[in-house]
Amino acid sequence: MPAAQNLSTGTEAALLAARLTSGTIFLAHGAQKLFGAFDGPGLETIVKFMGPLGYLVSFGEFFGGLGLVVGLLTRFSAASLIVIMIGAIVRVHWANGFFLGQKMGYEFNLALIGLLLVTALAGPGRIAIGRSFSKNKIFLQ
Repeated sequence: MPAAQNLSTGTEAALLAARLTSGTIFLAHGAQKLFGAFDGPGLETIVKFMGPLGYLVSFGEFFGGLGLVVGLLTRFSAASLIVIMIGAIVRVHWANGFFLGQKMGYEFNLALIGLLLVTALAGPGRIAIGRSFSKNKIFLQ
């Protein structure tokens, strides 16, 4: 993306911060679902709860988060995670109302969508592994 090469240092830092923040959150939640890390349920329990969709969500969160952290396929990762968050809102959190609190509303999912939109729309910024892999850098960003 030629315009990304002319971004200010502050903008580059903001893009990196958005990627690292959202990526770390999804990497950790994906690790909970896939491996049972961080006191998570593990893949078997997730699939019992969600059915076959549990595989997609678990792998999507983990590898989408990893993609954001390292800056590889970041737009694809962000867009995929936005779809996962919309699904979480519709299937789980909408009925509980807006506020997270004890009712587990959808406000956190909505905040994550907003954070992911930064990367989906603006790209990963200069500090991204995907920028060095291809002549067609937009593909891997």
